[in-house]
Amino acid sequence: MFENFLIRPDSLRNDVRDGEVVGFRLAVRHANYRGCYLSLHNGYFIEVDGTEYPVSVQTFEINGRPPRSFADLRSQVHEHWDYDDEGILHVSAPGGLAPGQHVIRFQQSVLAAYGYLPTDEEWVKNPPRPGTGAGSDKAPQIVSYTLTLTEPAEALR
Repeated sequence: MFENFLIRPDSLRNDVRDGEVVGFRLAVRHANYRGCYLSLHNGYFIEVDGTEYPVSVQTFEINGRPPRSFADLRSQVHEHWDYDDEGILHVSAPGGLAPGQHVIRFQQSVLAAYGYLPTDEEWVKNPPRPGTGAGSDKAPQIVSYTLTLTEPAEALR
């Protein structure tokens, strides 16, 4: 049920670097009340208006550090993402998103933070693909959100 609240509704923005729109971002929360070590975070299934954005174009910003790839986060075994902290999911998408409403299908992929599952060893070596339900911990469903990007046109230049 908490998966319905993983994205802050007013957080959809385009990412602008050196005056160019290079993608978009969302403020996200963790689905597990225990939080997790970043090494357990696999990325997201994210589809916007029918276009899927794989983990390879996603970076994650948390704990006051710059955005990092999920491959980089795999080695962060001592850095924790606390339940109440927002992270920023950045998605590389040249040109970003147009202002207006967007339908976002979303699933967080975080390996179980406690206990032992027969899949644990394999998933550490080869993380499951987000969106399959494997490795989704407390958010096993892909959830749809309708979010509005309200940036004025001049912000997109």
